[in-house]
Amino acid sequence: MSQSKGFTMLELIIVVAVSSALFFVVTDLLISIMQNPQLQLSALSNIDQARLVAFNFTNEIRAAAYGTYPLTEAQNFEIIFYSPIRAAPGNINKIRYYLSDGILYKGVIAPVNGVYNPASEVVTAVLAGISNGATPLFYYYNGDYDGAPGSQPLLMPVNVNNVKFVEINLIIQNQEVKQSASTFFLNAGGAIRILKDNLNN
Repeated sequence: MSQSKGFTMLELIIVVAVSSALFFVVTDLLISIMQNPQLQLSALSNIDQARLVAFNFTNEIRAAAYGTYPLTEAQNFEIIFYSPIRAAPGNINKIRYYLSDGILYKGVIAPVNGVYNPASEVVTAVLAGISNGATPLFYYYNGDYDGAPGSQPLLMPVNVNNVKFVEINLIIQNQEVKQSASTFFLNAGGAIRILKDNLNN
């Protein structure tokens, strides 16, 4: 008398349950392996973007030019100045950087027949994930600034006529990477070239 060698219903249910559990574990592991490098690259990209923003800002502020003092606004989280960088030949753009809800925006007004129309401002989000909190995004220094550690910036409200050097201070939280609380600090700045003759006067 032969006996059946097949699975019983109970054994089949157990096999399906274990297989399903293994499937979900392996799938979750594969997703984690695939996503983590992308998340790391995303964080790295954010830091690289911060470096690029700081580089561009430094070039623009160094080349700032429009009348005697090219700055029109000097606040903790907003700066407005004039610069020929990326402007049409022979023109000087009005540039505004400001922070809102952790995003740094850049507004540009190109002159038309020498007139800067606020309605024509083109605003672009240039960097997200900024975690400055109450820490100022911009610092301003007078002609006595020599770059030494511990140098004190000008106190608010800043008189734009006293500003000779501007620094951008970015604090980036790597929130894109799970299990990471690392913070990236970036400081860059430059002296306004047309005002260099006034330094240390």
